[in-house]
Amino acid sequence: MRRRLFLALLALAATPGVLHAADDDKKKKAGGPDYIGIDTLTGTTNKPNGRRGVLTVECGLNVPNGDLREKAKELLPVLRAAYVQTVIVYAAGLPFDAVPNADYLEMTMQRQTDEILGQPGARFLVGAILVN
Repeated sequence: MRRRLFLALLALAATPGVLHAADDDKKKKAGGPDYIGIDTLTGTTNKPNGRRGVLTVECGLNVPNGDLREKAKELLPVLRAAYVQTVIVYAAGLPFDAVPNADYLEMTMQRQTDEILGQPGARFLVGAILVN
């Protein structure tokens, strides 16, 4: 009888996230309390000899206003869809030997951010741009 109880507790302890959920809440969030991380954005580029490459953009949002931050979190799927569409179109037209224009991407995505949120106040941040 005690063996069954022991096995049940062992199985519960082995389940990821069940006993360690409180530890995950205490982890430091990257970028600070005003930062909203966005998953990496990718688009396909053309290389010589008809091969394909990948344009990767790491980015996030800095939103100091609490109400606007909550709105941005709610609209994150819409923002991400707009950003991905921009990266896909930009990557498709990028010549194989050209360097990506970070200023253009930042300006375009900042304009989309302000338009989707309905007001300025959220700052679009570019972390890294990589072409493979």
